[in-house]
Amino acid sequence: MELFESLKSKVLGKNVRVVFPEGTEPRILGAVVRLQAENLVRPVLLGNVEEIKQSAKDHGFDVENIEIIDPSSYGEMEEMVAAFVERRKGKATEEQAREILKDENYFGTMLTHMGKVDALVSGAVHSTGDTVRPALQIIKTKPGVSRTSGAFIMMRGRGQEKYLFSDCAINVNPSAQELAEIAVESAKTAEMFDIDPKVALLSFSTKGSAKAEEVTKVAEATRIAKELAPQYEIDGEMQFDAAFVKSVADQKAPGSNVAGEASVFVFPELQSGNIGYKIAQRFGNFEAIGPILQGLNKPISDLSRGCNEEDVYKTAIITANQAL
Repeated sequence: MELFESLKSKVLGKNVRVVFPEGTEPRILGAVVRLQAENLVRPVLLGNVEEIKQSAKDHGFDVENIEIIDPSSYGEMEEMVAAFVERRKGKATEEQAREILKDENYFGTMLTHMGKVDALVSGAVHSTGDTVRPALQIIKTKPGVSRTSGAFIMMRGRGQEKYLFSDCAINVNPSAQELAEIAVESAKTAEMFDIDPKVALLSFSTKGSAKAEEVTKVAEATRIAKELAPQYEIDGEMQFDAAFVKSVADQKAPGSNVAGEASVFVFPELQSGNIGYKIAQRFGNFEAIGPILQGLNKPISDLSRGCNEEDVYKTAIITANQAL
């Protein structure tokens, strides 16, 4: 089954509530109308009700049956303020909380934290920081995960080829421990997309062929990742060709259960990850789906400001799957 048909079948009729803080944005409106009509998610738009309805009308969308919440007149604001103050543990007074919660991203993140909705999708208008900062402060990372990370599904030929690349979006220079956690979370994300996770931690060295601090970090991360999740096939450090090409793997990493067969590629730092996925996208004609934020207690997704309606639609389906 094609990737998105499989993902849609998993969430169909499950009533996963996804909040969209950018309620007047036409790309968001077009996507949520489709999502609701197809019974894939129950969208919740944030913003001034009249402004959202006017934007929808101007762009030819009918939002009469879509839930809209205006943060400025939210009936349960007192409960939300108290929950925010509690979650921030002394870092915000009630007065400061009221001011902060005027921001739709913070408001939507609190709706997610409090279980009023299941997930959040934002970033069509806001920066990554505007979306991720509230998530890190409020949703926070899962037990055993110190940092969130951003993965991309790299897909070509209607999903006949699909791989996972991470971290390509968040962590500039993760430590060995953080890199190990990223590897384990990436394996879990891969499974959600029906990718059998064979995880390669990438380097410019394969099994000690080069000596440098950067190589030592990846080798140590591999050791930690194997301890954290012995149920997964994880190996490193290895060069990309050793991870991907069987004939090279046989020469450079004989006996590895991952080399030559890797499906999940963990980059050693953000520079190489970001460059790597963009090369695959532009030279290799892979579709890059993401970033998919990993390691948070609840699903929060960050759109690119250059996204189109289809990107919003697909990201919401992915996010709903994370909420199951």
